[in-house]
Amino acid sequence: MVTNMIDPDAIREALQTIPQLKPEQIEDINVKETGTIGVILSLPPIDPNLRDSIVQQCKAKVLPIGGVKDVWVKIGVALPKEKEKPGGVAQVRHIIAVSSGKGGVGKTSVSVNLAVALADLGYQVGLMDADIYGPNVPLMLGMDSASLWVERDDQGNEMVEPAFNYGVKMISMAFLIDRDQPVMWRGPMLDGMVKKFLHQAKWGSLDFLIVDMPPGTGDVQISLAQSVPLTGAIVVTTPQTVALLDARKGLKMFQNLNIPILGIVENMSYFVPPDLPDRQYDIFGSGGGTKTAQELGIPILGCIPLEMALRESSDQGVPMVLAHPEGKSSQAIRLVAAQLADRVLAS
Repeated sequence: MVTNMIDPDAIREALQTIPQLKPEQIEDINVKETGTIGVILSLPPIDPNLRDSIVQQCKAKVLPIGGVKDVWVKIGVALPKEKEKPGGVAQVRHIIAVSSGKGGVGKTSVSVNLAVALADLGYQVGLMDADIYGPNVPLMLGMDSASLWVERDDQGNEMVEPAFNYGVKMISMAFLIDRDQPVMWRGPMLDGMVKKFLHQAKWGSLDFLIVDMPPGTGDVQISLAQSVPLTGAIVVTTPQTVALLDARKGLKMFQNLNIPILGIVENMSYFVPPDLPDRQYDIFGSGGGTKTAQELGIPILGCIPLEMALRESSDQGVPMVLAHPEGKSSQAIRLVAAQLADRVLAS
């Protein structure tokens, strides 16, 4: 037991000697029995090199204090007041981005099943389809023929009632265009639509708003980060080397934006043949997501296998976690949902 030997005020005083750090940016200090000190900072988007320098200075200032064995520093994003959960997301507790470095890794199926699994756990959940160019969420949620209702609030502003199915509120670009119509927009129009989805949808009171991001590191990712305070991001990848390379870029992007990384989800970890459910085949390699998470010091939230039923249920508009709850992929997704809820709500 070393906690009684470590004075949190002494730690705070040491941190306040860092020139680039304001006292109000020291959000919290946790002292563990092992002598590990957790420092939580709230910083605006800054240059990555400056952020890394502040982290190293924090460690250098705290480690010499008597009884301290280790120091970890967590940086949360502090956006200007006018960007703090305005409009439609005012009552949303946690906004979580589900992203991927490249397309084809199953990010949308993870988003859909994760949202439904969280709703099945009893949480109030919304799902925002931010993949403006390829909006597939409505099909996977069985709402490809749904309609949106537009109302006006007391100030005369247009507000959209999200579609609802399987316990999840959802909005998507697919509701606004014909099935075969391509979206041919440049950055400013993407930015405008993301803000409309956030601020002009009647999300109401939600525990989680899951945002299914487009692949890559482009305009939509930046717009989301600058529009609302994100609780954190989940990065979806496969074990394949090329997917992991792109996943690292996605992780770095969120770190540069001061958005916490909640964890990595390794999708398509292995294939389970329907006629031989006790066998598995590493089609895309093995353990790449877990290894990357360990190298970067990021949690691995789960490894989801590939099953034919997952594809079939997605095409039929019934999420896998409901259509085949006994399936290995369903069990893995539910575990991801439980770990995510525990991690977010405990912080």
